[in-house]
Amino acid sequence: MTNDTETLNVYAEKADEYHKMVQKEDKSPQLAAFIGGLPKGAHVLDLGCGPGVSAAAMVRAGLTVDATDAVAEMVTLAAKHPGVSARQARFEEVDGINLYDGIWANFSLLHAPKADMPGHLARLRKALKPGGLFHIGMKTGEGEHRDSIGRFYAYYTQDELCDLLKDADLMPFSSVTGSEPGLSGEEAPWVCIAAHG
Repeated sequence: MTNDTETLNVYAEKADEYHKMVQKEDKSPQLAAFIGGLPKGAHVLDLGCGPGVSAAAMVRAGLTVDATDAVAEMVTLAAKHPGVSARQARFEEVDGINLYDGIWANFSLLHAPKADMPGHLARLRKALKPGGLFHIGMKTGEGEHRDSIGRFYAYYTQDELCDLLKDADLMPFSSVTGSEPGLSGEEAPWVCIAAHG
């Protein structure tokens, strides 16, 4: 995850509150599509897993899941789910070649500075098997800002994000947009994009 100390501290302090907020994520249509697009028993990375709600749903669906988050409190919560292997790691600590059938980067990379995004996507592409499935969820907009509770965000338009994915040899094939309040209570538009490696 991000190296931004202020953002990490917010998630550490609000880990239980965040866990309650994301309980419904295991019912997400985007997560169902991701799971449905993978072979049985696929090996998946949940990048920035938070409290592990999505990772647990993937395990229940028969996937093998490596879950990472930069916040120790989130890793502790994620590891409580049966079958979830969770470890503390930042984005740049994820490496390897052809390891994963799928990578689930759901509203995690939005905390990385824009200047770092090409490098993060390049590393993730290397870790993804050829033809593997990549999911990314991001808030949409422009620039880099902190929200009302101090978290750092990098915002992208959908076109901008698609171009970054293509530059990393990740080919977008579907997208969904929406808007909802997050941990800060502020309404924010978002996009989820699915791509093939």
